[in-house]
Amino acid sequence: MPTRDALPELPEDEGIDALMIGRRIRQVRTDQGMTLEALAAAVDRAPSQLSMIETGRREPKLTLLQAIARALGTTLDALLESQPLDERATLEIQLERAMKGQTFQSLGIEPFRIGKTVPTDALRALLALHGEIDRLHDERAATPEVARRANLSLRHLMTKENNYFAHLEAQAGDLLAAVGHQGGPVTQRTASDIAAHLGFTIHYVSDVPLTTRSVLDLKNGRLYLSSSMTSRRDARTAVLQSLASRILGHSEPASYADFLRQRVEINYLTGAILVPEKDVVPALREAKSRRALSIEDLRDAYSVSYETAAHRFTNLATVHLDLPVHFLKVHESGTITKAYENDDVNFPTDRFGSIEGQMCCRKWTSRVVFDIPDRFNPYFQYTDTGNGTYWCTARVEASAEGLHSVSVGVRFDDTKWFIGRETTNRGVSRHSVEVCCRRAPADLEASWRENSWPNVRTPRTLLATLPTGSFPGVDTTDVYEFLESHAPSSPRGTLGP
Repeated sequence: MPTRDALPELPEDEGIDALMIGRRIRQVRTDQGMTLEALAAAVDRAPSQLSMIETGRREPKLTLLQAIARALGTTLDALLESQPLDERATLEIQLERAMKGQTFQSLGIEPFRIGKTVPTDALRALLALHGEIDRLHDERAATPEVARRANLSLRHLMTKENNYFAHLEAQAGDLLAAVGHQGGPVTQRTASDIAAHLGFTIHYVSDVPLTTRSVLDLKNGRLYLSSSMTSRRDARTAVLQSLASRILGHSEPASYADFLRQRVEINYLTGAILVPEKDVVPALREAKSRRALSIEDLRDAYSVSYETAAHRFTNLATVHLDLPVHFLKVHESGTITKAYENDDVNFPTDRFGSIEGQMCCRKWTSRVVFDIPDRFNPYFQYTDTGNGTYWCTARVEASAEGLHSVSVGVRFDDTKWFIGRETTNRGVSRHSVEVCCRRAPADLEASWRENSWPNVRTPRTLLATLPTGSFPGVDTTDVYEFLESHAPSSPRGTLGP
């Protein structure tokens, strides 16, 4: 039978326990007014040996621990587990652990002895500085280069899967079945039914935090949207995107790559709900049989944006229609903001292979469409490239960041399945060759190179790290204050449709 002083089982990290045990021994000793020399005499050890034990630099043997406990009139349990440490001892342990960690080592700071003369305020200050350095390290980890690499890895996954994710399609189908959706366009009422099915009511308010699109109150089952949203964008999309993380069981992102993956899943699931696979695939196959595939028809049939229709087409085209495709979203400045391809189209890339952030060739459909005055009808174009000829259909849409073009394209041989194949619009792109469009024509350059000096409109994120936090760029204090002010006891907020 174990005795009262039997040693409890120690954790694997015995170095950390040595610190805790040593500080507890010193705290009990000083609380009793016993000197180090007196305790050393009581256990028949040298004071220097006990000093090393109290500072955690030597692990005591079990027999010595038992002797120390008896000399202090306490138990091993009290020394090892239950004896609470005072603030000073806690700060000393935290700082000693920090000095053994990577942050101090990377700064070349040698661990030092924390003597009695070191003020407690100094310990607090050192720990605060250590925490701030760690925070800055985390912030710098989310650099634009890291973001590009994470985005590139995600795009490779999408290409490997032909931009089709069966588990997300299944979740969308199950959710629509659960609310009794009978097919056809998803109405705003259906979106509200989905919210209710998930245990949320919808509230439109005028003070949604500026760094968010919406806020979910998980405690009270409320979804807050901006009251101005209905006049700016499809409310169904806003509701479904807000709820998608709950449907998918997302946890707080652990990295920027995790954050990007969740964003892709949210947008995919939202599109799969708005344009259900089981309804749209038969319609697409029928349109292909008539050689009448059209992104516009898909948009109109399901009352979604052109971009959503284009995304859904790329999700389904390869798996269900045997059509490799590419997708581009290009800002009016010419910068590529979204890209996908599995048809070997030769997108411009940086040295890491990233497409997003590159300048789109001026000869491609995605750039030419900005110069087309007819914004009512779609624009079609064949483009001859060093990698073959591609056909694209494109439109220009407005967003909060300005105008964007959205285009979907296929290889020349697959053009026969689409409306718009008769177009006479033609371009030639050799963007892999600098003279294609990245350099001005020789006569213009000769006239103006020495006679011009543009004032560059530098992107605000060019020299900055990406926003910090688990949800990059979100002001959490603003969000928490918002939720506090709109808790159910508050009368503010209007129940949405």
